Amino acid sequence: MGIHMLYINDLTKNYGSFTAVNHLSLHIPEGDLFGFVGPNGAGKTTTIRIVCGLLRASRGSVRIGGTAAAVGSKEMKRMIGYVPDFFGVYDNLKVREYMDLYGSMYGMYSRDIAKLTDDLLELVSLSDKKEVYVDTLSRGMKQRLCVARALLHNPKLLLLDEPSSGLDPRARVEMKELLKNLHSMGKTIVISSHILSELSEMCNSIGIMNRGQLITAGRIEDIMNQLSGGKRIHIQVASGMETATRVLKEQVGVSIESVRENEIVMLFSGADEQISALIGCMIQNQVVLTGFYREEGSLESLFMQLTGGGAQ
Repeated sequence: MGIHMLYINDLTKNYGSFTAVNHLSLHIPEGDLFGFVGPNGAGKTTTIRIVCGLLRASRGSVRIGGTAAAVGSKEMKRMIGYVPDFFGVYDNLKVREYMDLYGSMYGMYSRDIAKLTDDLLELVSLSDKKEVYVDTLSRGMKQRLCVARALLHNPKLLLLDEPSSGLDPRARVEMKELLKNLHSMGKTIVISSHILSELSEMCNSIGIMNRGQLITAGRIEDIMNQLSGGKRIHIQVASGMETATRVLKEQVGVSIESVRENEIVMLFSGADEQISALIGCMIQNQVVLTGFYREEGSLESLFMQLTGGGAQ
């Protein structure tokens, strides 16, 4: 899948006898929208802060893209856009001035900052707030402004720690749409969150952490299939039940869970495009189908299964 954007190898962070992150290894592909899932104290925030250079690891290594730049170095910080879970206090600073301040920290020219500020404020739907004082913005607007600021120096990797924390439902939707938009533009994004339904709707891969350890990581669908033994599919049959059952038993990757009067429930470990071939095969054998649907697994049930119900 091309190069990996983030390489984390054997990362460990100890606070005395307490281990916040325990030998974590994770490689995130370029262009991924990756979700860190885990209860409070799982180690998500600690991991993100180490990647950003805000904390020093006890052991292990972090690399971004093909560079060997040291964590916390100027070169590494230029490759990262970081959105923390709190915004901070900016008294008597307008939105435009806030962007100017951060642009100057990266040594950018004023004219470049002004042009990018206009573009980024449009991207995060804050164009009409350029001359408004930052502290008068709603929490949702502040979070979107923080994303705009994090993108100002065009980082390769965007890291967001609980970006929807404390937001009202509308602001959460706006943040989710913004992140999906950035992902469609090719940005590599790592986001930590407790709002599991949101992660399942926008992330294409996840990592589940618990007590400092990475329990599993990968594509959401692949993890669910691996745990459940396949996709659970319900088939409603009007006539030809015996034939349908026989045809399905002959197929590779099919495991029949139950056969009722007019419904077959099966697990299927094959690819999605093979499901239509299964239906076609039954129809060719004169089976009359009246219904067919795939049972959707949830990130919540997956999380509970892997952490033993450790959600906060």
